[in-house]
Amino acid sequence: MISGRTARAHVVVLHRWRDRYADYARYLDHDAFVVTYVTTELGRRSVPGRAAGVARVAATDDFTEVRAAVAGLAARFGPPRHVVALNEGDLDTAAALRGELGCGGQDSAALARFRDKLTMVAAVAAAGLPVPATADAPDAAAVAAFAARHGWPLVVKPRRGTASRDVLVMRSPADLSRLDGRPPEPRLVQTYVADPILHVDGVWTGDALGPWRASRYVNTCLDFAEGVPLGSVEVDDPGLLGPLEGFTAAVGAALGPAPWVFHLEVFAGTGPSGAPAFVFLEAGARVGGAEIPFVWREVHGFDLMAAAVDIQLGRPPAAGSLPYGETAGWLLLPVPVAPPCRVVGCDGPAPAGDGPYAQVVPRVGTVIPRAGGYEHVGARFRFRGPSSREVEAALARTAAWAGLRCEPVPG
Repeated sequence: MISGRTARAHVVVLHRWRDRYADYARYLDHDAFVVTYVTTELGRRSVPGRAAGVARVAATDDFTEVRAAVAGLAARFGPPRHVVALNEGDLDTAAALRGELGCGGQDSAALARFRDKLTMVAAVAAAGLPVPATADAPDAAAVAAFAARHGWPLVVKPRRGTASRDVLVMRSPADLSRLDGRPPEPRLVQTYVADPILHVDGVWTGDALGPWRASRYVNTCLDFAEGVPLGSVEVDDPGLLGPLEGFTAAVGAALGPAPWVFHLEVFAGTGPSGAPAFVFLEAGARVGGAEIPFVWREVHGFDLMAAAVDIQLGRPPAAGSLPYGETAGWLLLPVPVAPPCRVVGCDGPAPAGDGPYAQVVPRVGTVIPRAGGYEHVGARFRFRGPSSREVEAALARTAAWAGLRCEPVPG
């Protein structure tokens, strides 16, 4: 917990989760500091009761609205000393506020290499690490020119996207029409890599790896956006983890040198000698989404959100390594109809015993909002076990659960 050496400094927290992904009351001493929150209607119920003030906005990534809310809090409690934001969708807003308010911490220039995927890939490539061929994609003509050089299939995605939003896999020139009518925004194009995707989560201390874990996706984030369950199982294969540790440290240094909590995605293939070979996909300077914050706290006893808050307040994050004990995993089930939708039927809780150790299944009558991300989904499950094999088997049994029945909510 942060102690209050500087009496009653004002800390503003941008917060959007309804569930308790972050335990702010443990990270910030709400007596020693004036801690205020800018949140949404969905996020209001998980704001600590000891908050000095709460300002509600329609969206925490609407900079104009958030800036006005922070100005109101500053008028009541004094200029903010720090701005804290833990959700990837709020990092840009927080960085811009720090620049305007003169707060310490990551500003927009420092954040660019983590939010602009074109800048990110260029930085990793400059460090000599393998990346897909990548280029700016301002229009369909640029994508066609890229395909003429590199061939099909390829991937087009927003340069500042999250949660696989608007990611397109294009397999032929006929797919170029899929760009028609999409809202204008900066995009990039990359060669398609067919290898399985791993996500690696942990802490880069500024010069070394701190605690970290690698996991293998079951299906992909893009599959989930198209209605397929998404899961993840931690890797316990030492033959893979050894080389991956070196690759992860090299990415940490390439995108450093300051400390950052990372969610890294890599393609995991096999080199000519049969050894593991990795290709960089992307990385975020934030705690991974879905159930990652929960399984780290509950299974591994380490709070990645606490480390992220420490970094944003200018304190060194926890270092060291995690002991290899239990293996963790998680599963998300999509909603059967597009949100907003109402749950009208449920087959009951998923299998217990050798199934999930925790689950979040909406009750009948619950309205699932159209909020994006991986919180407001059909159902969420967390797993733990002695090995990757056992965890993946439990995940597969749960994925076969029939789940929810929903109906659209007009408007």
